[in-house]
Amino acid sequence: MADLPIDYSVLDRPEVLNHIFHPRREWRSAESGRASDLLIPVEEGISIGAKFHMADRQGPSVLFFHGNGEIVSDYDDLGPVYNRMGINFLAFDYRGYGRSGGTPTVSAMMRDCVTAFDFTLKWLNQNGYTGSVIVMGRSLGSASALEIVSTRQGNVDGLVIESGFAFAEPLLRVLGLDLRGSGFSESEGFGNVDKIRNFTKPVLIIHAEFDHIIPFSDGQAFFDASQSSDKMLLKIPGANHNDIFSRALAEYMAAIKSFTERVKTGKSSK
Repeated sequence: MADLPIDYSVLDRPEVLNHIFHPRREWRSAESGRASDLLIPVEEGISIGAKFHMADRQGPSVLFFHGNGEIVSDYDDLGPVYNRMGINFLAFDYRGYGRSGGTPTVSAMMRDCVTAFDFTLKWLNQNGYTGSVIVMGRSLGSASALEIVSTRQGNVDGLVIESGFAFAEPLLRVLGLDLRGSGFSESEGFGNVDKIRNFTKPVLIIHAEFDHIIPFSDGQAFFDASQSSDKMLLKIPGANHNDIFSRALAEYMAAIKSFTERVKTGKSSK
């Protein structure tokens, strides 16, 4: 179990958790083709579910953390799209989501993502996968992705943030949490802007123009804070938080493909 550099316990109160997490179960285990269902142990008696869509042992691997109302199996159709581009797509659930055990908390989510990352690096090595390792987070999953790059930067070759939140306070208000008297302040939150500022490898930010949950200004804040010499901000015109794929799947995947190729080139030149 990974140690945390930040104390997230202020966010573990029931009135906060009820707004952050919306777990949904998934009971079927359909292992077929290149996709493999895994259970990753994160604590004694608790494992989190993951599905690895593998295509190419020399290709890049995208480790993906989804949004708060989603589960790994929601991406069963997208995994093969990545695979057709020669990209391995590895998706992870949170506690209480999909086939995972336990109950979600912020502290557990942040520990588990690092534990899952360490497990996955070992799994990739043992199974002969040698390509670039790219961490990606969508919406709530941006917190997991940024926690990983802040604690395991030496093992990450690139970062993708899609519909991610730069600031916790505005998001918690949009989700319906009354912060008056809660004692919560932004300085006690996730520190996402600081984390991306300290990650200097390639960065891709994808954000909807009219996101009503996490405004485009958060994506811009990430881009502005990044100190990477290879960074890109892709605005999805006319899109909202949950319709990016229906509006611009081709542009989205083209950006991912171009990004993974730049990461590969940068890594091979070192």
